[in-house]
Amino acid sequence: MQQNALEQYLNDLLNTCQFQDYCPNGLQVEGRAMVHTIVSGVTASQALLEAAVARQADAVLVHHGYFWRGEEMRLRGIKRHRLATLLKHNINLYAYHLPLDAHPELGNNAQLGMKLHITEDGCFGEQNLVRHGHLAERTSLQALNDTLERVLGRKPLTIGDASKPVKRIAWCTGAAQGYFEAAIALGVDAYITGEISEQNVHAARESGIAYIAAGHHATERYGVQALGEHLAHKFGIIHHFIDIDNPV
Repeated sequence: MQQNALEQYLNDLLNTCQFQDYCPNGLQVEGRAMVHTIVSGVTASQALLEAAVARQADAVLVHHGYFWRGEEMRLRGIKRHRLATLLKHNINLYAYHLPLDAHPELGNNAQLGMKLHITEDGCFGEQNLVRHGHLAERTSLQALNDTLERVLGRKPLTIGDASKPVKRIAWCTGAAQGYFEAAIALGVDAYITGEISEQNVHAARESGIAYIAAGHHATERYGVQALGEHLAHKFGIIHHFIDIDNPV
């Protein structure tokens, strides 16, 4: 598939034009003109780039790319080394941040909700990124915590009474601890995101709304993986998802 045609398809699919983001979405680093093999991963780390080189990939597809607002602009150190790897091996880098969080089917939030069997009822927050919904049956906070640990392969940090009944859930993958107050106001039983801040602990204790920090990386593995599989099925592209371990 042609490099520019792939970018246009992804931009249209993820509706990138509707988002105000902290980084450019789309083709961030230009490589060879034709794309036959894609390596996907959460973050365009050096380890992921080396995995792409080893698999002779034409493109890398990630959720966390480069050129973030406010970052160091000079090409030095780690940033230089990563870009040098891409350019030396003529590999394209496609990155989709908020558009990949928000996609109703392939997005990080949608994919996590499906894995937890949450029926979505709506969304809220900045650019409607946060989802809320309900479980088919009421369960305990401990049972929800156990499900998350099994699905994500890591133990979540959970603030709340383990015996608390849970049915209504709000969630947003990654670093979305800033939306906890809005989730409390909505009246959900539990809020799931990737990270937690100091003040969230007190808010959870005082509101009685459970807070689950399930891991930034762990909650955001599924959107880019689903997107890569979508491309493989639609265009016959070879796709390899590489999970570079990250405890955060």
